[in-house]
Amino acid sequence: MVKLQEVTLSTWAIDRFAPLLGEDRLHQMKVFGEASAKRLAGRAFWHVNSTARGGGVAEILQSLLCYARGLGIDARWLVIEGTAPFFQLTKRLHHALHGAPGDGSPLGAAERATYEQVLAYNARAMLEQVRPGDVVLLHDPQTAGLAPALLQHGATVAWRCHVGADHTNADTELAWSFLQPYLRDVPATVFSRRAYIPAALDGRRAAVVAPSIDPFSAKNQRLDDSCVRAILVHIGLIEGPAGDAEPVYRAEDGSHARVTRKAEIVRSGRPPAWNTPLVVQVSRWDPLKDPVGVMRGFAAQLTGADPLDAHLVLAGPNVAAVTDDPEGAVVFQDSIAAWQQFPDRVRDRIHLVSLPMTDREENAAMVNALQRHAAVILQKSLREGFGLTVTEAMWKARPVIGSATGGIQDQIEDRVHGLLLDDPHDLPSYGAAIRRLLRDSALAARLGERARERARDELLTLRELTQYLEVVARIDPMEAR
Repeated sequence: MVKLQEVTLSTWAIDRFAPLLGEDRLHQMKVFGEASAKRLAGRAFWHVNSTARGGGVAEILQSLLCYARGLGIDARWLVIEGTAPFFQLTKRLHHALHGAPGDGSPLGAAERATYEQVLAYNARAMLEQVRPGDVVLLHDPQTAGLAPALLQHGATVAWRCHVGADHTNADTELAWSFLQPYLRDVPATVFSRRAYIPAALDGRRAAVVAPSIDPFSAKNQRLDDSCVRAILVHIGLIEGPAGDAEPVYRAEDGSHARVTRKAEIVRSGRPPAWNTPLVVQVSRWDPLKDPVGVMRGFAAQLTGADPLDAHLVLAGPNVAAVTDDPEGAVVFQDSIAAWQQFPDRVRDRIHLVSLPMTDREENAAMVNALQRHAAVILQKSLREGFGLTVTEAMWKARPVIGSATGGIQDQIEDRVHGLLLDDPHDLPSYGAAIRRLLRDSALAARLGERARERARDELLTLRELTQYLEVVARIDPMEAR
């Protein structure tokens, strides 16, 4: 029997956004949100995905739904269960939607049977909680197969795909061929970019909604320099002393919480000193994030007549804690194997960091401190759905180097909000971009400030919530009565 996890949600007022958005803009959002709550009165607004922690979708939902509840909407969050074969094939779908082969495993009749069997169990459990007339927003390929049962049950259903490819190929066609039968009757689909809407779906029913960040979350809230230092010294990332400050952050309930756990770090030398420039990439352990390429391109800048005086940090979640990504452990071990091949003087300056996931907010505070301390933040993805780590860096006014792929190119205008890599495989150009930002502090500061302005104006939570409610208003049959 499947017992779905319903994530506990708080209720947060949106008034805290007034200093960022201005009173007029906030008032417009509040009026629309409260009108949406009236339309949905007596009905729940469900969001369904495959994990409650790890990855951008879970982070978005954790904040977005709390603000929805603050507007009077009965927002709820369910997490489906799956087997190891199910998550292996949905990871294959994830890669294929990016236009990549992943492990190259088939997506045929046997895989479809596995997919449908797992989701049939989940659907039966879900229909005990979802009522006819409720609105359900399904997230990503793991949940698409739930749509037919929910529609037949009388729910209003939309499907949200957070990943995609700028160009179609055999892998994208294979993925959409697999998913399309489950989405045929869904009245609305949502994508992060216009280019991601496939020919297999009716583009007239598709909306484009970019992801967002919550500026008040543990990952994005303001931390002063002394607190950043205390957190990074405590978790073992940089060398002490920590100073008089405590490694604390503001929790969702408003209390002050303390970072108590430490990171697991693969390194051969001493931790970097506080004043050592850090080049940082934070992401899942995923081959599309190209951790090996990130190391190799950086390593090339440590040799020669003018070596960089900097360290590289590759940070990601403890792989045992992310249940819907069976590939993570393999990629992490491959990263360690590649790191071991570098000479001692290079290994001493590259740190592979696994951040504990036991406490979601504590993990977020660690990432926050690391990003705020970084001299340069990278997202050298080979392919990328959107890239919320770029958004996070922009909000913190850090200079960013990102690949010109997927949603990264929507966030960054080259040499205005950061530096874009036309070809993420071009390691010399990537290395030169790192060198440029580390050597030109004025440029780094200018890019960071412009990036923060764009993040504030376009990439915060309430904008995404408003757009979702607009999609619901467009498809909700109850509104027409």
